[in-house]
Amino acid sequence: MNLMESLLLLIYLIASITFILGLKMLSNPKTARNGNLIAAAGMALAIIGTIAFYTDSSGEHLGNHLWILGGLAIGGIVGTMSAKKVKMTDMPQMVSLFNGMGGACAALISIIEFKHLVHDFQPELYAGGGYTYFSTLDGVSLLVIMAGLIIGSVSFTGSMIAWAKLDGRLNDFAFSGQHIVNILLLLVTVGLTTMIIFLRPEETIEFFYAALVLSAVYGILFVLPIGGADMPVVISLLNSFTGIAAACGGFLYDNTAMLTGGILVGAAGTLLTILMCNAMNRSLLNVLIGSFGVSAQSGQSTGVQGAHKEMSISDVAVLMSYSSKVVIVPGYGLAVAQAQHVCHELEKLLTEKGVEVTYAIHPVAGRMPGHMNVLLAEADVPYEKLKEMEEINDEFPSVDAVLVLGANDVVNPAAKTDPSSPIYGMPILEVESAKHVIVNKRSMKPGYAGIENELFFRPKTSMLFGDSKKVLQDLIAEIKNL
Repeated sequence: MNLMESLLLLIYLIASITFILGLKMLSNPKTARNGNLIAAAGMALAIIGTIAFYTDSSGEHLGNHLWILGGLAIGGIVGTMSAKKVKMTDMPQMVSLFNGMGGACAALISIIEFKHLVHDFQPELYAGGGYTYFSTLDGVSLLVIMAGLIIGSVSFTGSMIAWAKLDGRLNDFAFSGQHIVNILLLLVTVGLTTMIIFLRPEETIEFFYAALVLSAVYGILFVLPIGGADMPVVISLLNSFTGIAAACGGFLYDNTAMLTGGILVGAAGTLLTILMCNAMNRSLLNVLIGSFGVSAQSGQSTGVQGAHKEMSISDVAVLMSYSSKVVIVPGYGLAVAQAQHVCHELEKLLTEKGVEVTYAIHPVAGRMPGHMNVLLAEADVPYEKLKEMEEINDEFPSVDAVLVLGANDVVNPAAKTDPSSPIYGMPILEVESAKHVIVNKRSMKPGYAGIENELFFRPKTSMLFGDSKKVLQDLIAEIKNL
């Protein structure tokens, strides 16, 4: 091993450590920003090191530096501008879009490496002629190439469909027998992969591109029928797919940094998917083939449970000002109104009056894992005030007032009481146990799962209609005048 190879291995080791350290720091909002910067610095170091020190088996350095640097510049500029302009409410769409690009890159790597393998294959080196097995190394390489191609393609097209659905450009869509079609597509793709591995590469070019097309179609059909309320789980799952596909590229290139990064993303995405399914009390299979959220498309609901009552701003101000303990439940409506900063102002005002204020965070609140945590962290809400569902549910009976801001399905008692409800069995924030519940919504329209919320018609619940930001501003002004 020469000096350049040693330096490159050291750089990859440092980059891998920064990925692990960055991921660890992302677990706390106080350190998340620095963790992201550290991981990004490690990636930059790995890219620079590869360009400067990489040599192939013949000792040749990387060429086409202008193409490489041009791609880095274009991608960096587009990514930076997109990230700066995106609204917090559109963050799920941005995550889906970026995740899809990662899957596309992994698929492109597989396409390029397969072409290299076909070009370098020399039949005369293999005895017997005709159909023959590859050598062990080539067989393993082909298997990794096909895994990267299939998983990357599914991640790309699936993420694009997820982006379109989250952005309101596409509705849920399903046809009779779609699950059977999906299974057949998957089986045919696996069959083609098997043939590619055991036949000569120059005889399998058509099979390879057929597998590419089928994988892309499967990704589309895989995500299309999944209900909107399940999209956070799907995003997390597709994210894990991209990580696994990237790890395949790292294996092909014997690139430690790429392999480590892909494994970390794949493992983290898989664990998050499992945790979110547990939080919804549903299996991953049920999410993927179930109909949760489809009623949102059809406009159906479980029906009105009774008459709701409204509460004025002044009455809410008095109730909250003279409470001992208040819990705020943020939801997607808060994000849409961009009211996180005003919400933090209300929290500080009540705290100054001696009221104990905390936030109740449901694992699948919003439309992306961790959406509410990021939203409140942006407004500098102290992390200690954010309480997870398991911790806060036991406290609700002692809470004087709960202010629900744009949340819906995560506080719906039907999840516990109505076996016919599509969210039945999903753990919820048990706000109905509090002494008073104030729900802020724009209207009585059902939530993302498309079902009526029983909470709105409970005796202890009062509705406070209006845009969250405007309502909170008026509430702050009213409290100050008391």
